Amino acid sequence: MPSRREAPRTVWVSSTYFAEGLPYMLVRYLAGVYLTDIGVKEAYLGFLNFLGIPWNAKFLWAPAVDLLGTKRGWLLRMELLVVAGVLAVALLTLAGPPVVAAGVALDTADGGMWAVRAILAILVILAFVAATHDVAIDGYYMRAITDPREQAAYTGLRVMTYRLAVIFTKSVLVALAGWLTWAHGFLGGAACMGGLLLFHRLRLPRVEVPRDGPSRAPRAVLSEFGRAFVTYLDQPRIVLVLAFVITYKLGDELLFSMNTAFLMRELHVTKVQLSWLSGVVGTVASIAGSLASAWAIKRFGLRRAIWPLTLAMNVNLWAYVWLAWALPDPATSGGLATIAAVHAYEQLAAGLGNAVLVVYIMRTCRPEFKAAHYAVASALASLGGTVFGGFGGVIVEAVGYVDLYLLSFAVALPSMVLLYLLPLPEDRPVTAT
Repeated sequence: MPSRREAPRTVWVSSTYFAEGLPYMLVRYLAGVYLTDIGVKEAYLGFLNFLGIPWNAKFLWAPAVDLLGTKRGWLLRMELLVVAGVLAVALLTLAGPPVVAAGVALDTADGGMWAVRAILAILVILAFVAATHDVAIDGYYMRAITDPREQAAYTGLRVMTYRLAVIFTKSVLVALAGWLTWAHGFLGGAACMGGLLLFHRLRLPRVEVPRDGPSRAPRAVLSEFGRAFVTYLDQPRIVLVLAFVITYKLGDELLFSMNTAFLMRELHVTKVQLSWLSGVVGTVASIAGSLASAWAIKRFGLRRAIWPLTLAMNVNLWAYVWLAWALPDPATSGGLATIAAVHAYEQLAAGLGNAVLVVYIMRTCRPEFKAAHYAVASALASLGGTVFGGFGGVIVEAVGYVDLYLLSFAVALPSMVLLYLLPLPEDRPVTAT
């Protein structure tokens, strides 16, 4: 029985996955809106997707989370570093370049460029910290809840609370920046993260005994590192498994790599409109899609649900092709409603695939190295989006948004072909270690 001080399972699952989503959004989204607002050109905005590299590479140090200390301890330390880093970014925005009108380029001779460079350096550090934080949370979750069907039952809650962090960032924090200053936007993120840190320090259950990290022989630790990777690769048809994980969300990743720049610069959506459009309408639709997908997987099983959910996720990409071609005017009620409808439709369909990928990845993890195995698979899942998305701005400057979105559909096709060949794990309990 948990003690009175320990939060109930529903509460800690909600708080930890909100806390997982918030640093990611601060680094990958809020910072991008800020840099778009001060006039950074599209090609460089696309390069911001390379901040996803730590999430791709986190499996390299993920075994340390399994082998040294506890996942709860790692979680708390990373949250403290996130709070400190975001506070520093907030202060630096006060010394950075001013906001510019849409279509106006940043003057790189401006005296505030030193602050922009410092912010970029901090964002790189925060990306590594946040990626490690993800490893700790995912490992903690799988250590505390070991039954695959129970894990699947909580998948909707995980995705929903993660998406609530997306809503908070895209709506509340962007609106704060629009109504007040960018410093207020980042300070709001730091304050929220600080509250989560305090709650987790006081109420997060202790579900594991610390390992003897520093006292272990270096050779033994290195051997365990190697075994964590080898055991993940030691499963049937691993090449197909890896190919599927890498390509599954590739179309959506490429589409959304330049989404902020598309909405703000191509469609001329304001920050306040963006906070409502992307933060509320789109994210609520994404949550609905994820919850529906999690219900379908629990009700019918992964084997029966995966194909229709995947097809629904990818066909919708054509809606954004049309949006980039039609260019409705957000200054009119009809234009804004059209943009909102297409954006919500795309996010709903994208949400259908989120739960599929999460559940599939969890089924490929072995009990002994839950954190490391999940980190390997989830990192690979975002690899294609980082590589393609990093050059999204270059593609836009070369051929425009319509062709970018056509390419998004093209790169989504391989995952649907792989579904016919993919070995799907059974829905059976896994014994905890």
